[in-house]
Amino acid sequence: MDTDFRKPALEDRDLIQNYYDRANSRSCEDTFANLYLWNRLYPTEFAVVEDMMVLKSAADDFYFRFPKGEPENVKNVLEWMMDYAGERKVPFRMAVVTPRQFELLEELFPGKFQIRYNRDDADYVYEREKLANLAGKKYHGKKNHVNKFMRTYEGWAYEPITDENVEDCFQMALLWRNRNGCEDGDEEKLAEVCVTLNSLRLMKELHLTGGCLRVDGRIAAFTIGERLCTDTFVVHIEKALTEVEGAYPMINQQFVRHAMEGYTYVNREEDTGDEGLRQAKLSYRPAFMVEKGIVTLKEGF
Repeated sequence: MDTDFRKPALEDRDLIQNYYDRANSRSCEDTFANLYLWNRLYPTEFAVVEDMMVLKSAADDFYFRFPKGEPENVKNVLEWMMDYAGERKVPFRMAVVTPRQFELLEELFPGKFQIRYNRDDADYVYEREKLANLAGKKYHGKKNHVNKFMRTYEGWAYEPITDENVEDCFQMALLWRNRNGCEDGDEEKLAEVCVTLNSLRLMKELHLTGGCLRVDGRIAAFTIGERLCTDTFVVHIEKALTEVEGAYPMINQQFVRHAMEGYTYVNREEDTGDEGLRQAKLSYRPAFMVEKGIVTLKEGF
């Protein structure tokens, strides 16, 4: 097979995003910005096969993602992917597969595949209206944090991230890095900081949307996200200074109110198995989770 896989570049943005848009997926990985920004830590290559985008990890023992594009071509492209792996004597695997995608696999290849879901990888998806209003007993604590923030910091202001304030956000990100142990060699943490800084630097090129909180003239929090699918917005990044009490719940609510009008849901990504992060995400009462798993061939196939 002579199809060439290559590393995604900025100039591939429209091509790749078009395939994601056609998939209309609620999985947080399914945007060009996510693919591009995390490619240093998780090297991934793409190719176009029969008008479908095929993604695979850039490793000798590679795995694929579920192909994106024309639905009528899915079976042919999946067979192509299995042949590609077989010719290279690599076990066929697909990562980040959702239940909806696995159902389609079962329809096309009954009994051929198995899937193993990982709770740590599941995305938290919330109703936008509930995050915006924090109404009712279930959100009483969150509403109190927001109200206290507004009482404590009377001069606070929400701003969309623009050319005029992006450098201030960049400097806050550097301060956050210095305060959060990013000098200890933790590759994942360093990559997260790198992704954050590059998101700010490439907001226009990646079609990202951002918002920030200013308290007493300085940036106290900022957040970045984008359209994920027709009814869902995804929040990729959220950073706040811990000495500004209530900054996290405040930027969460303000960003939802100002940047997500017209969307039904908000995807706030996974917890990666971090127990503190898990409890924080659960406390906002997700409407549902987007499960993701690894697909392999059953024995005998």
